[in-house]
Amino acid sequence: METGDIGRFADVGNYASYCRCVGSAHISNGKKKGEGNTKNGNRFLAWAYIEAANFAIRYCEPARKFYQRKKAKRNGIVAIKAVAHKLARACFHMLRTGEKFSVERCFT
Repeated sequence: METGDIGRFADVGNYASYCRCVGSAHISNGKKKGEGNTKNGNRFLAWAYIEAANFAIRYCEPARKFYQRKKAKRNGIVAIKAVAHKLARACFHMLRTGEKFSVERCFT
């Protein structure tokens, strides 16, 4: 319901950006040059994907392993956001093609 017509997104990156699952930093030559519009997109989808990510790491073993790998390199908030980004990408492909969710394709 929050997404609307999935055809309005050209590719999966545009959908993930709309769901606020990607960063908005402008980086050039490894240096931060500013930040983009972090409030752009749908805040309700951002909330929903973060909640789904929390449940995924609690009940899904491949998602938990992915989260633990990310958390070892960064912090927990970045790791949760990475799981939410994976789920947003999976939902985009599910809505676009009509396929069922596959844990193996999502977290490997």
